[in-house]
Order: sequence, then structure tokens, then C-alpha cells
Amino acid sequence: MTILPQASVYTADPAILELGDEFYDPVGAADFPEAILRFRNDRWAETVGLAELDDAQWVSHFGRFEPLPDNLEQPLALRYHGHQFRNYNPDIGDGRGFLFAQLRDGPKENGGRLLDLGTKGSGQTPYSRFGDGRLTLKGGIREVLATEMLEALGVETSKSFSLIETGEALERNDEPSPTRSSVLVRLSHGHIRIGSFQRLATLREPENMKKLLAYCLKHYFGEQPGDDGPVRLLDHVVRGGAKLAASYMTAGFVHGVLNSDNIAITTESFDYGPWRFTPQWRPHFTAAYFDQNGLYSFARQAEAIHWDIAQLAVSLRLIEDAEPLIATIESFGDHYQDAYRERMLWRLGVEARGKKHDIDLLTAIEKALLESEVTIDRFFFDWRGGQRRGPSPADQDYQADLFVDVAMKLETYDNAAPRHSHWSGDAPCSMHIEELEAIWARIDEADDWSDFDEKIATIRRMGEAMRFG
Repeated sequence: MTILPQASVYTADPAILELGDEFYDPVGAADFPEAILRFRNDRWAETVGLAELDDAQWVSHFGRFEPLPDNLEQPLALRYHGHQFRNYNPDIGDGRGFLFAQLRDGPKENGGRLLDLGTKGSGQTPYSRFGDGRLTLKGGIREVLATEMLEALGVETSKSFSLIETGEALERNDEPSPTRSSVLVRLSHGHIRIGSFQRLATLREPENMKKLLAYCLKHYFGEQPGDDGPVRLLDHVVRGGAKLAASYMTAGFVHGVLNSDNIAITTESFDYGPWRFTPQWRPHFTAAYFDQNGLYSFARQAEAIHWDIAQLAVSLRLIEDAEPLIATIESFGDHYQDAYRERMLWRLGVEARGKKHDIDLLTAIEKALLESEVTIDRFFFDWRGGQRRGPSPADQDYQADLFVDVAMKLETYDNAAPRHSHWSGDAPCSMHIEELEAIWARIDEADDWSDFDEKIATIRRMGEAMRFG
């Protein structure tokens, strides 16, 4: 379901410079008191030819932000607008991060993707407003664990590439302060957002809109703009957004802040703040304490992403007629239903039987999970391959009257892959808030990173099992 890491050579490609200085502002990184390496993602560093850096070189690039060879000479803060909880905000942009470098995960002539190395917590920019441009260490740890878990569960997500503790004491209203600081580097398939197009529409800049359209089609989808370029770009985002929403549901994940500036044109999931995994199948479960109306609750995420993509369609009206854009945005529902069936069956590890049978099965699963206390992770772990595991500590949660229909329907499905040893364990791998808080407590109180390292190893083992059986 996701692109697997493959070794490659370092291939710099600062393509963003094609757009020109009307799309970004050159900035500098903060001068941090310390730079203590806490996490480096060698698995993905290998895909972009950077795994050979020693720790000192790594820190110089991703803690002190010395430019990579033949890459951007100075970091760039990207300009964009966006809807935040359905309220339009023209006063945003990269406020505590920047684009540090662009490179490919393989030779361009062989289809290597254009990837960005972007930061979070690297200091103030022209768009910081009243913020300090910093990231708490706990916030960095949360993002590392979120991206590792989502990658394992088949979500197309940015990768946490580096986490460095920076030695500052930060004051925050939503966690005990002073608290430790960090700078995070993400590896992602582009930072162009729906909000990037909204800005150009608001400023009435059709020529820049066409330039950004051409950049996205060329570098992310391997296409030339042409007369129907806006419709083709929207179609890519509709299809990808539907898959993203479906993958969140299958993972039991709640992003928390699905504003239009948090939806990338590539529809790769990124920017993790108040995220949570819902333990049980609870439609109204929210991640952000400030989402008091449940706008971005678990079951409303498809609606939220669809709404954001509709704002892209509205923006593209600057250079395209309404009719073909409307027709494209209206296809979201069908794409979502198809993606949801595909993702759910993939996590179950069974072969599809056809639309009607699959919908009946998923309806039975949703009903049983909704009415029981069985956790989402426990259910998929116990029923992997379509057959219930033997007795487990969770037996008391499986009321026979709720899951008998699920069992009968799953009996008609074929196992999709060989069994991996992961599924023979006693318990599923999960990432609920209590687990995260326990990991942070060990780090905060004793500077003990062993639980953090062990959790990442466990998550990656589950990801291997999800991919190969």
C-alpha cells in the first residue's frame, strides 16, 4: 500500500526555484544552544543517499542547517493561505518551519520522486506572527511515533527524518512548562498545499496560478499542463484525498487539524499536532481539545478532506470553468467508498469478493465494533487473514451475539497472504495516548529513550508483517 524504502544515491534537485521569489521567502535557522541527536531515520536516509553521513555531519545539516551539496543555498519559507476550522486566514505561511532541501529517491530518468526535506521548530519566519518558531521535544517525539505508526498501517505519510534536541526551555499553555525543545526534519513528497492555490486565487494572480499548476503536474504527477491541466490536477487530488481519508479510518487515526493548509497537493498525510488513535470505533472521537464541535472527529474526516478539496476547486476557477471542476469534485464519494473497501480488506488480510459482499462484511464489522469495547487494533490483530485467533486475553470483549455475523461473513473470504510471525504474538501493536505519555514520562524524568526505541522497532516489525503477510 505504501512505497517501500529502496537504496539510492544522493540526487539534489532544488526544483522549487523554478517558481521564483513570489512563492517563498529566504530565511535562516535559529542558532540553538545545543544539538543532541535523538532520532535519525537511516531507513529513509538510504533512499535519498544520506545514510552514510556520520552523526556529526547529520547534526551539521539537520541541527545547524548547513546546506546539502548542490541544493538550496538558503532555506525557504513557503507562502500560503488556508481555511482553519472553516475560517479563511490570509495571514499564515511557514511560521516555524522551512523548506531546507529537495532531492530524489532515485535517478530522475528512472522515475525517482521529487522529495522535500522540511523542518518543524527551526525558528521564526515572516509568518510566525506571535509564535517563537520552536517545537517542544514532546511534540517532536509525538510526530516521530505518529509517522512510524501510520507508515506501518499503510498510510501515505511524510517520514520523520531527524529529531534533534536543541537545549532551550520553552513555555507552553497546553503542557507543563518549561519544557524541552527540539527541531524536526520531515521527508515528504512535496509541501505545496491546497492553501498555496487559495493564496493565489485570493490575490487574483492567474499567471502564478498557472505556474504553480505546471510545477505540480510536472514534478508530482509527471504531466504537462495542457488545456485541461486544472481538471487533471483536481482529479489527482480528489482520488488521493479519498485514499487518505479511507486510510485514516482503517488505521483508527484522527489527524485533529484537517485545515486546507494541512492538505498537500500530493495528498500525502503530514503535519501532526494533536493527533490521536481512537481505541474503539467511536465516530465522534476527536483529537484536538479545541475541536469542541467535532469538525475533525474520526468519522467526519472524509467530509473534512472533501470540503478542503472543494476549496481547491474554487481556487482553480481563476483559470478554469466551473462545470468540469464540479463534476470532478463530485466523484470524491465513489472514490472514497472504493478506497475504504480496499484498505479495510488489506488490513484484514483477505481477498476482495466483490462490492456487495465486501460492503456487507464491512457493515457488520463497523456495527460490531461500534457496539462493543473491542479495540480497533485488537480486532484486526485477532482476525488477520479472516479467521479468528485462538483464546486471547481479550476474549471477554468479544460478545458472541455481536461478532457472530462478522465470523460467518469472514468464513467466505480467502486469506490474502502467508502468515507472519508477528501475528503469533499475544497482543497487537498500538499507539494510544496512554502509551505515548508513558514513553514521554521516561524521557522527561530520566532521559531514558529505551521505550521510545523499542516502540519504533515494534512498529516497524508490524509494518513488515502488514506488507508481507
